[in-house]
Amino acid sequence: MQPITIDYKGYTITTDKSLMKVHDVHKWLSEESYWCKGVPFTTFKASFDNSFCIGALNGDKQIAFARLITDYATFGYLADVYVEGTHRGKGISKKMMETLFGLDWVKGLKSIKLATKDAHGLYKQFGFTECKYPERIMEISRKP
Repeated sequence: MQPITIDYKGYTITTDKSLMKVHDVHKWLSEESYWCKGVPFTTFKASFDNSFCIGALNGDKQIAFARLITDYATFGYLADVYVEGTHRGKGISKKMMETLFGLDWVKGLKSIKLATKDAHGLYKQFGFTECKYPERIMEISRKP
């Protein structure tokens, strides 16, 4: 699968992991996120290595990121989506989602899920809805 790299309003949006700054992403997620604060680098790096990732850079600094946990054929789970505060409101997350969901193989996935506390408006623009049968969804939740 050929990586995509585009320029967007002075930012670089890419699916090329070799251009991403994994330590910048880990720093933001482990210090700023509400969903995985304190995540060890080795845990994050394994999730990065085993997911399809997209990110945005401002010069040589990673300022946004998302990863799709997927089998590349039927299912995906969107996770770890963020844009650093000073770069929000510039359309970066929308452009990242547009790029990701515009990929032919992603268009072919039967199901894509996500969990969000506060970005429902963004994801609704890309076709996400509440689960049709939430009573069918179960989880195992372990403390870190």
